[in-house]
Amino acid sequence: MKPFIPKAFFKTITNKYLFFFLIFCVWMIFLNENNILFLRQNINKLKKYKVEATFYNEKIKADSARLKELQTSAKNLEKFAREQFLMKKKNEDIFLVIEKD
Repeated sequence: MKPFIPKAFFKTITNKYLFFFLIFCVWMIFLNENNILFLRQNINKLKKYKVEATFYNEKIKADSARLKELQTSAKNLEKFAREQFLMKKKNEDIFLVIEKD
């Protein structure tokens, strides 16, 4: 006895438009150069770049504020030079204290 296959099912499977639509979907999802995997990788890169952009924007704001502070006050400029570049006056001695973790 043959298994019962409805004619509507057989007609749907052999429909050439459906067949080409399925081939098109497979092509676009897996075989195209802009496939799902490529899209997913790009979305992950975009998220990473957005996080980096916020970090660098905050860094730029902090550095801009520090630069403005150094440009407006000679006392702050002298303090910065002494701390960062170990500058000193002629009659001063510098002692470096290095803390070990």
